[in-house]
Amino acid sequence: MDQKWKTLEQLEALLADRKKADPASSYVAKLYAKGDKKIAQKVGEEAVETAMAVAADDNNELIKESADLLFHLMVLLEARDLGLADVAEELARREGLSGLTEKANRP
Repeated sequence: MDQKWKTLEQLEALLADRKKADPASSYVAKLYAKGDKKIAQKVGEEAVETAMAVAADDNNELIKESADLLFHLMVLLEARDLGLADVAEELARREGLSGLTEKANRP
């Protein structure tokens, strides 16, 4: 497995472990203690910052903000007992579908 993907797997394991950590000693544990709605709000903030990096035409900032966005999205997924594998399964399900067709088939 490519080291980049292994990094994401290791991060998922760390995020799962932090669910049991003391919120006073861990940023991630503190996020979990605030609940998934607050984590979702943080994901939204990071998404806006990612979009702002694009608007500023700053690829270095785009990479940094994208990392923040992905990190917080992974925290949110873990808070709901989900992970990147669940997202990958959904993307695999959509493979070969036209984006227009996929959207039209949504309830």
